Amino acid sequence: MSPSLTDRLALELRSAILTGVLAPGSIVVEHRLAQEYSVSKTPVREALRLLTSQGLLTVLPKKGYLVRTMGLNDVQETLDLRMLLEPHAAAAAAGFLPQHLTASLRQLLDAQAEVSSTDPLAAMNLAQDFHQAIADASRNTRLAESLRHCFDETARAHHVLPGLQHYMGIPTELAEHEAIYAAISASDARAAANAMRVHLRSIRAAMAQQFTDPGSLWA
Repeated sequence: MSPSLTDRLALELRSAILTGVLAPGSIVVEHRLAQEYSVSKTPVREALRLLTSQGLLTVLPKKGYLVRTMGLNDVQETLDLRMLLEPHAAAAAAGFLPQHLTASLRQLLDAQAEVSSTDPLAAMNLAQDFHQAIADASRNTRLAESLRHCFDETARAHHVLPGLQHYMGIPTELAEHEAIYAAISASDARAAANAMRVHLRSIRAAMAQQFTDPGSLWA
């Protein structure tokens, strides 16, 4: 079944938000979007409500919708949530170890290695798929969905904070992914959780450098 007009609009607007085309803090208005996409306001309104439910927009009464900001506090909240959830997801994935998981992770790591020095945004997308595959393998759908929103926010940061793109090409990023992969492949839940914590601290440090007060992030 083909997606509805509302679904197609939501996907396009979601992509615009996550890639920074609709910048953090910008205001979107129903009638302007309806004119831009040559549609009625009803599917636009439904799409905006859907994106609001996903945490990408907030309602501004009588003004429109605000694209979620991307400041120091927003990054800190996202990374704090990842630190709370993702080591557990890695441990659970190592404990369950679905048959397809190691092969899928290996393919993603190899693909990331191929593009890490030439296409940082492609490397970031592959890294996001790597983390999502681990979250999905935890067999906890609520945890995986919560992390999906976190990964989306982290990906958006790479688009709106260009300095982060350099991080995707450094050896540490791939080396830490390899450590996570090795622990999961060995069904070592404790090592997987620890490797994920190490990796999240590196992500935190890279993101902290993008703000004027990096020391206040996870001090």
